Amino acid sequence: MRLTAVPCAPVPGRLSEGPVWDPHSEELLWVDITAGLIHRGTLVARDDGSGLPDVLPRVLLALGHPVGAVASCRSGTLLAAAGTAFLQVVDTGAPGEFARPALPDDGVRRRMNDAKCDPRGRLLAGTMAVDATPGAGSLYRLDPDGRVSTLLDSVTISNGLGWSPDGCLLYYADSRTRRVDVFDYDLDSGTIANRRPFVTFDEGEPDGLAVDTAGRVWVAVWGAGQVRAFEADGSPHAVVEVAASHVSSCAFAGPDLDVLIITTAREGLTSEQLRAEPDAGRLFACRPGATGLSVGQFADIPLTSSPDGSPSSPFAALPDQ
Repeated sequence: MRLTAVPCAPVPGRLSEGPVWDPHSEELLWVDITAGLIHRGTLVARDDGSGLPDVLPRVLLALGHPVGAVASCRSGTLLAAAGTAFLQVVDTGAPGEFARPALPDDGVRRRMNDAKCDPRGRLLAGTMAVDATPGAGSLYRLDPDGRVSTLLDSVTISNGLGWSPDGCLLYYADSRTRRVDVFDYDLDSGTIANRRPFVTFDEGEPDGLAVDTAGRVWVAVWGAGQVRAFEADGSPHAVVEVAASHVSSCAFAGPDLDVLIITTAREGLTSEQLRAEPDAGRLFACRPGATGLSVGQFADIPLTSSPDGSPSSPFAALPDQ
């Protein structure tokens, strides 16, 4: 199956990345990594008859240093993997440091890259060297109590993260390997085991990814101008063509999680390439005929229960101000 994504309204970013849908605020979050920006926007109807939504920017937060990814929190704040730390971010006021991994003291400049919450509300986040020094990055797990554990070392460009529908498999891309790997994932402990290749790419490098309710894995392919989807057994399912070669990530969005939002980048393109790709750096959208899995929120406060015993809105547990 071959599909085509259409560009969205927000102006192009340098390195747009990390889209995630927050079902509680009904907002799309994404970052511009090297510009140090967090975007919040809503989906609105287009007037072109396509039936696809557009993205209307609503809030822009400037952190002043690179921000690899952003996640929503149960408390209603945001958690950013920015610089070399995890920051709690609100719409007003300066961000506050929540936790920081212990990085090697080897003189290599590093920054956070892709991050995503697991189904239990932990944040997995990777690092990379600013100059992409091979093996200088790691993959970390941030627990809600602020503890940081190292899950993987010797990573070059830590990227795409996503879980199978039952949460027992973790898909992960170290982009320079040109592979998406899969691990067994222990939901109770947040540990990984039994790494093996899932799919390998001959053209381009795997970047961010998303998983749908059928267990298919949708992978943004940097350098190929595509998102490629694979069945749970690794066989090809679909290709989404994007009018920008540096496709950086994708996420299912909207109330029904049936819209695929795709981020792209201008960074690394020559002036000639930029003339040929005027929409590079924009967000793109398509309806791929699939429904995505809801991405969890960071569990900085516990879920509460309603009187009938069912989970209530996490915002009901906001602490007193």
